[in-house]
Amino acid sequence: MTDLPSTDDLLATARVVSIPMRVPFRGLRTREALLFEGPRGWGEFAPFVEYDDTESARWLAAGIDWAYAAQPAPARDVVPVNATVPAVAPDRVAGVLARFDGCSTAKVKVAHAGQSLADDVCRVAATRDALGASGRVRVDANGGWDLDTAVDALCRLAPYGLEYAEQPCATVEDLRRLRTALAHKGIDVRIAADESIRKAADPLRVARLGAADVVVVKAAPLGGVAAALQVVAECGLPAVVSSALDTSVGIAAGAALAAALPSLEFACGLGTVGFFDGDVTDAPLRPAGGALPVRRPPVSPDRLAALAAPADREQWWRDRLVRCARVLEESRP
Repeated sequence: MTDLPSTDDLLATARVVSIPMRVPFRGLRTREALLFEGPRGWGEFAPFVEYDDTESARWLAAGIDWAYAAQPAPARDVVPVNATVPAVAPDRVAGVLARFDGCSTAKVKVAHAGQSLADDVCRVAATRDALGASGRVRVDANGGWDLDTAVDALCRLAPYGLEYAEQPCATVEDLRRLRTALAHKGIDVRIAADESIRKAADPLRVARLGAADVVVVKAAPLGGVAAALQVVAECGLPAVVSSALDTSVGIAAGAALAAALPSLEFACGLGTVGFFDGDVTDAPLRPAGGALPVRRPPVSPDRLAALAAPADREQWWRDRLVRCARVLEESRP
């Protein structure tokens, strides 16, 4: 990471936005983010509110890196992206997919609190129907299944032709056991690790234990583009780049990460700006023809003003930035 700017420098340009969601996602109806401007452009600091300061500090490091540091050279100027289907009823799936222009891959949220496996099966079936036989369907459980449930669920979902299952179980050990159990049953579903990478003290443990076939990486939780590239390289597994309900500023960093990967086998989860009723730029990074351009969208002062968070929430985020900046400073050699 680049040298740390002073906290005062970060706060001098800090703006906090609150963006309404078109569809509830992760239980959120609004998405808050703090943005600040550096010599390379705007950076984003938007860890989810339940994250502690130690975890959130990596998100601040990523925002600083994006705003202040030169980025790795791209290997491509557009990146393919997938549609994302939240835990909606089957009859809403087609409408959700319509927001993702040209996307032939869809990630379907499963294991949602208060829903059943039958709900998941119906949602995946509706997605397969909407995409047709040539479309790619992947599921994301966010670690919501125990081992036995994951085995049962993937046995029932496998007939819909899954590209992979993302973080079906919470622990690395259960991911490894799940891969073994599926192999014994002749179920050919690849396992992808997300939380076991981005929330782990040791993101390489997944690869060392043979617990996944694919790694899902996000620039913000891993501390920036270069840091995420290093994780991918050291894991030695195919990678999918995803987002964390970022504004177009954060999505641009994700696209830069995907563009810099030596190989990009999978469509990336970077098409989520369409879930927002608004954005911080007049040129949002939304899918067109199933892909995103690799570019930094200009941030609009008018849109920052229109989306400004209430004063109490702005202060909450500014205080959080100060605490996380202190964590970063104390962690440096």
